[in-house]
This record gives sequence, C-alpha cells and structure tokens, in this order.
Amino acid sequence: MKKSLKVTAAMLLTSSLLLSACGSGNSKEGNEAAGNGGKGGETKTISIFQLKVEIAEALNGLKAEYEKEHPGIKLDIQTVGGGADYGAALKTKFASGEEPDIFINGGHKELETWIDSLEDLSNEPWVSDLVDVAKEPMTKDGKLYGMPANLEGYGFLYNKDLFEKAGITETPDTLAELEDAAKKLEAIGVTPFSNGYQEVWVLGLHLLNVAFANQEDPDAFIQGLNDGSATMVGNPIFEDWVNLFDLTLKYGNKNPLTTDYNTQMTLFAKGEAAMAQQGNWTQVQIDGITPGMNVGILPMPINNNEGQDKLMIGVPTNWVVNKNSPVKEEAKDFLNWLVTSETGKRYITQEFKFIPAVKSIETKEEDLGPLGSEVVKYSQEDKALSWNFNKFPDGGMNEFASPMQAYVAGKIDSKQLIEDLQKAWVSLNK
Repeated sequence: MKKSLKVTAAMLLTSSLLLSACGSGNSKEGNEAAGNGGKGGETKTISIFQLKVEIAEALNGLKAEYEKEHPGIKLDIQTVGGGADYGAALKTKFASGEEPDIFINGGHKELETWIDSLEDLSNEPWVSDLVDVAKEPMTKDGKLYGMPANLEGYGFLYNKDLFEKAGITETPDTLAELEDAAKKLEAIGVTPFSNGYQEVWVLGLHLLNVAFANQEDPDAFIQGLNDGSATMVGNPIFEDWVNLFDLTLKYGNKNPLTTDYNTQMTLFAKGEAAMAQQGNWTQVQIDGITPGMNVGILPMPINNNEGQDKLMIGVPTNWVVNKNSPVKEEAKDFLNWLVTSETGKRYITQEFKFIPAVKSIETKEEDLGPLGSEVVKYSQEDKALSWNFNKFPDGGMNEFASPMQAYVAGKIDSKQLIEDLQKAWVSLNK
C-alpha cells in the first residue's frame, strides 16, 4: 500500500529555501457597462493573461467550475508561454489598450518594471497564510503586490527505469558521476539528454541561474555585477558551469537549437531520452504522454566537489491584479477563492500539481506526483539552491540566451561566451 505523505507549505519554512532570495484583452467599456457583477442578469468578465502552458487545459476546467459557482462572472483566459515570449506579449497587451485584469509577474526586477500597474494586495485575507519566503519577490516598501502561485524546483528530470536498465545504481551528485551515467545510457542506445535549447528561458534563465546559485553569496555577486565590483569573466564558478553546459551538448539530442519545449518533453516522456533540464511543473504534461512514468529529479552539478546534491527551488510566478482594472474587486475575489475554496485548492494540488505557497493547503504525495514530492523532499532536507533570474536586468533572458545559443551552434568558444554574458549584463544595467 502506498504511504501518503502529507505536505503543507509550512513544512518548507525550515528548508534552505529561506536562505534563497518556479484571456484575451479585456474590454473596459464592456465591463463598465455590465454593472454589478451579475446582478440583474448583467455579466462581468475577468481577463486573465498567464504563461504556464502546462496548466492551460486544467485552467479551462477551473474556469467552468468558477463560472458555475459565480453566475454573472466570466473568466477570459489566455495562455502565452512555451516557445512564445510572455513578457513581450504582455507589453503588447498594455500598449494596445487591452490590459488584462489578472496577469503573471516574476517579482524582484519584474516587480519594479510593472509596479505602476499593480494593485496593493497586502490586506487580502490569504496574505497571513503565505509561507514567509514566498512573499519576498513581490514585496516593496512593506506592501505585497502579488499572490505567489506556488513553489517549484528544477534540475535534471530522469527516467528511473532507463537508469536501472543502464546499470546506474546511484544518482549522480558530481559532474564526473553525471558523465559516467551518460556513457552508460549511450551504451544501451539511449540519448542521455533531451535539450530544448530553442527556448530562450531554458538557457537564459534556468541554465544560467546554475552559475549564480552556486556563488558563495548570489545576492552579493549580483550586487557586485550591478556596481561593477564583480565580473563573470574569470569567475571560477562560471568556468565550472560551462563544463556542465558542455556535458549536456556532448551527450544530447541532435539539433538542440530547433528543439522546443514540447519536443524536449515528448522525447523525454516517450523514453527516447533519459534526462531533461526541467522541473516539477512538467508533471501534468508527462502524465498526458506517459501516465505513471517512473521519474525523478537530479541535481545539476558543475564540478566534482562534494555537497552538490541540491535542486533549484523558488517561487516561479505570482498572480497580480491590474490596479486600473474596472473589475479589480472581482479579480481579487477570484484569487481569494482560488486558495480558500475546496474547488480552488483541489485544482492547485490535484490538477495543476502545484506545491502550495499557502500554509493551510494540504496535499498528498499522489496529488503532487513523483516530481513535486521529490522537490518537497529536497527542500525538507535543506538541499535547495536559489532562483536568481528574476533579479537579472530587464531583458536579460533574451540577451543572455543569444550568446548561449551561439555557443551551442559552435560560433563562439567558452571564453567568448562568458565575456559576452558579462557584456550583456553591463549593457542592460546602464
């Protein structure tokens, strides 16, 4: 009998996560004419613009249930993510006058970018129920401007059955052990890594973050980059990080620069590749391709030093409310319902497979799936490294991914790669 593991977000408070800093346009006129949310047969529409493609289908189910429970309210949900640039699409929405009522914000630098459009949510009923660390990315001057969607972790997803078939009996915690595992997988005719390097976020955010997360003090290093007292050039952590990058290329799938997120995950979920740099957010997609797949998450070691058995764990996204929305009160009601109603909590845990950022939402191992359960386990064991990409300069994702893709293509060497990353930071930080 499978033992249930009860998990609450409060349990994550003891982890090293605490030490680290994962609708179409709404018609304003139509909503204003609609009057009071459904009274007298009138209807109000809440437009939601979000980026998590893996929950798009589940969100449609949630939409139907919310509208059933709230006559007179309609949800207009639009998802832009995966291979699309959500940030650019959001700016286009605002520039065209089709401002969404609820949208996604990553916090830190992104909070600064959008602060003039964000409603203060400090007095919402769910705020006191949040895991403390989850508040940090969206807090400014003592005010909270976003509701954390969840907690997430990433590393190398791995197919446990293929590892067993290849004779890999211990999970690799060092770069040498990871290469040894890759050789054993190749020996049985399996591609070790599925690399979705067409996706700029896979490179310019998640992979690059590994070099930042392994710094002795990531925040101090970022401050040094900003004030000119630190540099990526000559930094030994960045030099080690390139070796990990090289390993994925040496033992990866063909044509990584034309491999998008969906292709990457399909290769992995169908057992055509044994590992993929992704996180627990992929559980829903994996289940849709290969239900019951025996999967786990590995660390991303950059050298052969001990103590690298850690995952990248953080707050991926936050729900925010447009302060200029004519239906902002209804939008806030929806967010409150999402984390307090039985229906909303069921979708968060069972349908989205999210690790809640709200203390009172309990979940079970079978709700989270194997990936989410492993993220919780790493967190509880103080084996977490920080997410730092939301502290990158605005526009960093594309600017950092560009030299990384040039490196994948063989157009520049490792020395030039690090120099180009440093130049991009300085340029964006002006």
